[in-house]
Amino acid sequence: MQRKVASFEVTAIGLGCMNLDHAYGPSVSAEQGERVLLGALDAGYNFLDTATLYGGGKNETRLGQVLAKHRSRYVLASKCGMAMVAQNDGSLKRVIDGRPQTVKKQCEDSLRRLNTEVIDLYYLHRWDKSVPIEETVGAMSDLVRQGKIQTIGLSEVGEATLRKAHAVHPIAALQTEYSLWTRDAEIAVLKATQELGIAFVAFSPVARGFLCGLRDLSGLDAKDIRRGMGRFQGDNYSANLALQDGYARIAQQVGCTQAQLALAWLLQRAPHIIPIPGTTSATHMQENLAALQIRLGPDTVQQLDALINPFSVKGPRYDAQSQSEVDTECAPQ
Repeated sequence: MQRKVASFEVTAIGLGCMNLDHAYGPSVSAEQGERVLLGALDAGYNFLDTATLYGGGKNETRLGQVLAKHRSRYVLASKCGMAMVAQNDGSLKRVIDGRPQTVKKQCEDSLRRLNTEVIDLYYLHRWDKSVPIEETVGAMSDLVRQGKIQTIGLSEVGEATLRKAHAVHPIAALQTEYSLWTRDAEIAVLKATQELGIAFVAFSPVARGFLCGLRDLSGLDAKDIRRGMGRFQGDNYSANLALQDGYARIAQQVGCTQAQLALAWLLQRAPHIIPIPGTTSATHMQENLAALQIRLGPDTVQQLDALINPFSVKGPRYDAQSQSEVDTECAPQ
């Protein structure tokens, strides 16, 4: 199954590469990362997603080292506008900076790390609200004209910002969180992207592991971002866990893994949706792609929507700081 990102034909499920180096624990070994990345190409993935932010550049470097010889086999997406920046005390701080000069400098750095002459899809990772979106996208359009990137994407913006950006330069893809348990996209941007012919790239499509059957959080790394997310804490997580037995039963009825069920549900929401699950496991990577073969009947979809929805899921998807950094429409809690 193929879907469109501008003129690119990509597998309807892409590979999010963040997990290999960022957010959920230490970077995996070079050998493990190579198994996942090369295995993904051999399995049939041809849409890979990384970012300047991930591992402070380590993730892009990993892709550049492992995949440079295979560059013609995949569509490469990366992101700018959010990076780990060294502070005066030597520490690293996550900084959102959408100034034109920053975006252009980050693109040069990404091209070098990725060991490529051009990035196929270059996203603004977060909109820097101190810089008009038109200015940042204008700088990115300069990169298109210079042949350093082929298309422009946006991440975690709402409909109004998307339309402003699209008026400056065609936006090829909008990336934001979307899954059974995060439905904010259904407020406005899902419909807007379909209207404008923009691909909708769904990150965290298996709800940061929750829709894979994650129950016991005690084994999570001390710096795992889920430890600071409201849905994985206290009474919220207890309430959310109560949804898992019913969800597991539906997966069993369908005859698929829980992750495959979540991905199949997303693929049937609209023909322009491209989920990008991430994993550090070559086995899970292959299982995820097999979700392309699953079709859910209307009764199954109805069961899923009744079980896991904005009213049954408890807790915000981000903490207050992270929520302030995004521009997406948000359902009331």
